[in-house]
Amino acid sequence: MKGIILAGGSGTRLYPSTLVASKQLLPVYDKPMIYYPLTTLMFAGIKDILIISTPQDTANFEKLLGDGTQLGISIEYRIQDQPNGIAEAFIIGEDFIDGENVALILGDNIFFGNNFSLSLNNAIEFNEGAQLFAYHVSDPERFGVIEFDKENTVLSIEEKPTNPKSNFAVTGLYFYDSKVCDYAKALKPSERNELEITDLNKIYLDKRQLKVNLLGRGYAWLDSGTHDSLLETSSFVKTIQKSQDVLVGSPEEAAFLNGWIGKKEIEDVVLKNNKNHYGEMLKKLLP
Repeated sequence: MKGIILAGGSGTRLYPSTLVASKQLLPVYDKPMIYYPLTTLMFAGIKDILIISTPQDTANFEKLLGDGTQLGISIEYRIQDQPNGIAEAFIIGEDFIDGENVALILGDNIFFGNNFSLSLNNAIEFNEGAQLFAYHVSDPERFGVIEFDKENTVLSIEEKPTNPKSNFAVTGLYFYDSKVCDYAKALKPSERNELEITDLNKIYLDKRQLKVNLLGRGYAWLDSGTHDSLLETSSFVKTIQKSQDVLVGSPEEAAFLNGWIGKKEIEDVVLKNNKNHYGEMLKKLLP
C-alpha cells in the first residue's frame, strides 16, 4: 500500500504565521506538524509515501524530510498548484500510486489512542472498496457527516450540512483501493470549485464498498488548522508526553519500533537534538 500526505492549502486561518511558512511546518509542541500524519502512515506499515504541497513550500518539506532514507522509508514530492480539493491528490499522485491501494491523510490531522496501530493494520487489510474513520464531535456542521442505521450501516455522507444527521464526522484519514484514481478523475468540481472528498466517498457508498471504523473513547482526533486548535493540540501532546512518558507523533520512534532503522540512526537524531526534550525522549529508546 502507498501513502499520501496532503500538505497544501493557503493556511489562511493561521495568518500571519502561514504567510511565510506552510501550516504543516509549524510546531505542534516539540516537532513539526507534518511529523504526526507521517508517523500515522508509518505505524500503518506504509513505507512508500508521497507528500503533496504548494509550489512555495515543497522545497522546505524536502529540506526537513529528504528522501526518507534516514527513516528507512521512501518519500517523494508533488506540487498542487492551487487548492483544488482533497480528491485532486489522487490525480496528482496517480503515477506514484501505480495501481496499488493507497492511504491518504491530511497534513494537519493528529490521531492518538491505545491500540490505534491495530486499527490501522485492520484498515489496510482489504482488497477493494474504501475505509474511513469517524469520530464523535460536538460541531458536526464543520465536517463531512456520516449517517448510520441501528446496525451501524452507513446510510449517507453529507459535506458540512446545515442540519447534520449525526454527530459522527469523517476524519482526515482515508484508505482506498486502486480504482480511486479513476473515480477521482470522473468527479466534477463542487460549488466551491473543488474536487470534494465527500463526493469520492459517495461513489464507494453507492457501490456498497464503503466501510467506516468508529473511533470511540480512548482515542483523540485533533485538527490543528486554527490558532486555538494549534495551541490546544500542542498542550495535548505536551500533557501526554509528560504524564505518560511516551512520544506522540515521532517518525524516528515509528521507524525504530518497526525495525526499519537501528540504534545508529536514533543516536544520530539524539545528537542533533541533544539540547531539547525531543532528543531526551528519543534517547530512552536506546538500550
